[in-house]
Amino acid sequence: MTGALLIDKPSGPTSHDIVAFVRRALRVDKAGHTGTLDPLATGLLIVLVGSATRVAQFLAADEKEYIADVRLGLATPTYDRASIDAALAAVGSRREEAGRSAEEIDAVLARFRGTFQQMPPPYSAKKIASVPAYEKARRNQPVELRPVEVSVRRLEIISTSGLGLRDSHLPASDPPIPDATLLRLRVESSAGFYVRSLAHDIGQALGCGAHLEALRRTRIGRFRVDDALTLDRVESEGAARILATAELLGHMTAVTVTDDEARRIAHGNPVREHTEVRPGGDPGADPLSAAGSHVRLVDPAGHLLAVAERRPGGLLQPVVVLR
Repeated sequence: MTGALLIDKPSGPTSHDIVAFVRRALRVDKAGHTGTLDPLATGLLIVLVGSATRVAQFLAADEKEYIADVRLGLATPTYDRASIDAALAAVGSRREEAGRSAEEIDAVLARFRGTFQQMPPPYSAKKIASVPAYEKARRNQPVELRPVEVSVRRLEIISTSGLGLRDSHLPASDPPIPDATLLRLRVESSAGFYVRSLAHDIGQALGCGAHLEALRRTRIGRFRVDDALTLDRVESEGAARILATAELLGHMTAVTVTDDEARRIAHGNPVREHTEVRPGGDPGADPLSAAGSHVRLVDPAGHLLAVAERRPGGLLQPVVVLR
């Protein structure tokens, strides 16, 4: 069994937990995923099984889409609700007024569209001298991270709510904070983007603090959570819902090779580019024809043989051989 399974991850388990669950349910030796979701987050997780785990590197860079609930009025150490108790204990009843006008919010959101430098959260898996940042943060050690270039193609408000900060975490004697303090946002971003950092930075820019209350990933590249399985259906339906590896890489140009070339590819040898089948079968110039881009190498029946990198001189060098 090889390919990918689209999973609708629930809140609570880690992405590693989900991979282990799929491995047991489908009785496969190899499994992995194409991009981590935090334990509290829900939504689409692409789990690769069998030899498809070898193409994870070509899927990790896909654009992601999220629905994010950002709570204004309180910043937390982890930038999400996982550490809200610690944040409340630190500030007591001294919380910032969270009411902000639509104009103020729109002006701040405009700063986070396009390409910019983003600082990862201190509680993240980013490595500092080979040590995950969250390990240093948990030991109250300095976390010296560097900003990373990210891109946001879409950032828009879906809704606002005047729920205030009164909830089960707050003493009943605390007065509620008026106005809109919960933003529900749609975010379409590049790989490596931290929605937790976005929530924190929005709070900083508005001057009232903020944290990520809830997060749902709705899309990875061409794949949507609407087509994913919940965990209770994996054992009964998972085997029948496996996506072929070739389908996962459908965004790449397919190059058909001869039987002789297929034998060369099997040994990792390059072949020369010739007949191509464009994505969707459309003729015309290939926008990804530059050296360094990747293509699928397929046999005349359309079976995936390898992923190759375009090299100068029209050579296709296999980088992952699947058959």
